[in-house]
Amino acid sequence: MTNSKETRLSRRDFIKTAGALSAGTMLAPFSRAADASDNPPVVPRRAFGKTGIDVSILSLGGMFNIEANQLMLKQAIKWGVNYWDTAHIYNWGRSEKGIGKYFGKYPEDRQKVFLVTKSGAWTLKGMTTDLEESLERMQTDYVDLFFVHGIDGAADLKNDHMRWAEKAKAAGKIRFFGFSTHSNMEYCLLGAAKLGWIDGIMMTYNYRLMQQDRMKEAVEACAEAGIGLTAMKTQGGGQVKTSSESELQLAGRFLKKGFTDAQAKLKAVWHNPQIASICSQMPNMTILMSNIAAACDRTELTARDLELLQQYARETCSDYCAGCTEICESSLATRVPVGDVMRFLMYARAYGEPENAKALFRKIPKNLRARMTALDYTVAERKCPRKMAIGRLMKAAAVELA
Repeated sequence: MTNSKETRLSRRDFIKTAGALSAGTMLAPFSRAADASDNPPVVPRRAFGKTGIDVSILSLGGMFNIEANQLMLKQAIKWGVNYWDTAHIYNWGRSEKGIGKYFGKYPEDRQKVFLVTKSGAWTLKGMTTDLEESLERMQTDYVDLFFVHGIDGAADLKNDHMRWAEKAKAAGKIRFFGFSTHSNMEYCLLGAAKLGWIDGIMMTYNYRLMQQDRMKEAVEACAEAGIGLTAMKTQGGGQVKTSSESELQLAGRFLKKGFTDAQAKLKAVWHNPQIASICSQMPNMTILMSNIAAACDRTELTARDLELLQQYARETCSDYCAGCTEICESSLATRVPVGDVMRFLMYARAYGEPENAKALFRKIPKNLRARMTALDYTVAERKCPRKMAIGRLMKAAAVELA
């Protein structure tokens, strides 16, 4: 009874403190970043692999309604966010059209931006079609970096892709080439480091994954190969919970330091200098300012801060899919996209994007969606390194994302 009472008191104290500090805490580094002359804060930059380009350590993720948020782009430029990320499929093309609308109004800003887009076509003909349409939408003659979107392994990239990239570079339509991945990240990175022609990679990378030996090895291999690395999904599945004493201590610790837990998670990723940039979806000014505040503030996380994040990651590992889909999906009688479904659930539950999650889920063939709930996931759950309740989550997804 005593422990329960203490926990309730701690939670009440936390909520009281969080309510009083949240808005000011989130933007306090933003104020500290400006000097006495009221110069705007400017996001620091890092070298992007061996490209010779320095990019802002914070990248503007474009998976939102950019057409209706033009002010966001202008402010991003003002605060030094020169790395903009989008994709051919984002918002059914409206993301790229929104960027094109901006460049149409402010053509001088095109030279200030390291512009990235992606194609999920994978075929050479499809990539060419997507690239041409992307250039037209964004009112630009070239993109700085072109990604093959969402590969599952380095074997997905063939010599034909290399020749396609060389041709597109020679034509002046792309400057650099690479891929993005949500699945089997370590395998993808290690394979790319051996290819010799990958310029950049965007991969899931956060406080939950960055301390794993295999991930450390993969990141190191890419750094040695001169590949520019961009981290995404850096929040690791959402905000720190407050259902246990250790979680309360962690969240409260960051509040007392002047950070939200979201800002602390960004700082944990930036702690590794081999990560050139973090791609963050920032659909409103509050999130943009909060992330810029974290990027511009020079206070670093301590060894103890990082240790507590790792402790929290261990205690909550079964709540987060690490994307090692080759393990679980190969264990099933019928291969279903477990990793994708887990990601869609995360979009709905942690990102507050239920409609986007539902739209993505419905792209899975209807007959395959129907089979998901009938499959036996016992072996997959046994093999899962994180001991996730895969069967329960797949059934929940079929209901929540229908």
